[in-house]
Amino acid sequence: MSGRAATESGVDVFDVIVIGAGPGGENVAGRCADGGLSVAIAERELVGGECSYWGCIPSKTLLRPGDVVATARRVPGAAAATAGSIDVAAALARRDEATNSWDDTSMLSWLDDRHIRLVRGRARLTGKCTVDVDGRALEARRAVVVATGTRAAMPPIPGLGDVRPWDNRDATAAKEIPRRLLVLGGGGVGVEMAQAFRRLGAEAVTVVEGGDRLLAREEPFAGEEVRRAFGDEGIDVLTGLSMTMVERDSSDDAVRATLDDGRVLIGDELLVAVGRRPKTDDLGLERVGLKPGSYVEVDDQLRATNVKDGWLYAVGDCNGRALFTHMAKYQARIAADVILGKDARATAPVPRVTFTDPQVCAVGLTEAEARAAGIATRVVNVPISEVAAAFIEGVGVNGTSQLVVDEERRLVVGATFTGPGISELLHSATVAIAGEVPLDRLAQAVPSFPTVSEVWLRLLESLGY
Repeated sequence: MSGRAATESGVDVFDVIVIGAGPGGENVAGRCADGGLSVAIAERELVGGECSYWGCIPSKTLLRPGDVVATARRVPGAAAATAGSIDVAAALARRDEATNSWDDTSMLSWLDDRHIRLVRGRARLTGKCTVDVDGRALEARRAVVVATGTRAAMPPIPGLGDVRPWDNRDATAAKEIPRRLLVLGGGGVGVEMAQAFRRLGAEAVTVVEGGDRLLAREEPFAGEEVRRAFGDEGIDVLTGLSMTMVERDSSDDAVRATLDDGRVLIGDELLVAVGRRPKTDDLGLERVGLKPGSYVEVDDQLRATNVKDGWLYAVGDCNGRALFTHMAKYQARIAADVILGKDARATAPVPRVTFTDPQVCAVGLTEAEARAAGIATRVVNVPISEVAAAFIEGVGVNGTSQLVVDEERRLVVGATFTGPGISELLHSATVAIAGEVPLDRLAQAVPSFPTVSEVWLRLLESLGY
């Protein structure tokens, strides 16, 4: 009966059961259904998941007004048109529109079009190929796919639980702009929201990062360029420091955060952005021999490595491989193809963008990662100010473009680009790395003039081409 749902002895039977209707879950469900399989998808919150309602979409919508104004201010002749201030109410209304005001009704039609059964509620694994959704028993003929994502991690700081800290959801769904914002964590979420709220009118924004630099996952120069830009905008950045205690003042409801050097910071809200943890603590992993609350380790076909018979898959953030929406979608396509009987494997390089101004865009290996892997590494970099398009874009348009090259194979294995609005340059590097395009062949790809992509010409010239 493959391809049709059925009910047997009170149990609803499908070919595939997907737990979680975020980007990963949606895509694996849709691809399996398009391949002729019957599919059920269980979701306890909103169809569309974290990205659509509390992550990528609302956060970038909040960043956009400030980006547009900053871009105009760099251009002589246009700068005078930015004398006013951002319409915060309109910006928040646009965010509400982008999230459909946290209503997923408009997301349901594609499920109906593919005859995917939506089961609302909390899903838990109960055994091999069996799932319970709030008392409703489901069984899979072929596979169960976990796509539950992650939630914000909260560090064990005394007093943190009592001060009503923001996580990413609170920040992206905020109804007003706090006058003073404290941000704990200098990764992607922390720096994006710090700049968004500063540009939307927060009078004081302070970022506290325990490491020695912002964006520790990326090349050191990238975090330093963001830090300089933040300084120019009045965003304070404190690195190498931790919060040892936080409390809310009962008289004015302000948050007081004590640092390990004795300083006390005061804010109206505290955004905690120190990382993520998998939403697998109440999933029933113990029923199939896995540890609750842990990432579900998978192989390159997205099968859970410690579960017999290969029926359990995990895609997206919950497997810990690469916590990005685009990688969840990619993994979902691979998993679906494997379930459909194809020999597919997830081996793609990971592109990543931090949407601050300057943007930080990277794919593949950093220099340190390449050297640690034993690659015969050569690194070249070019300031984007060296191309004519940077002058055309405006005054003070700066940034860095860098390639990490495997000298023995003459291939690009990593790339980083920084600068205003430079994220659209990243896909060319992703194609070069994924396609293993030799440098001499890459040199035949001529960038048009005058575009910022001319930095590719400068980079290849630095490599002798």
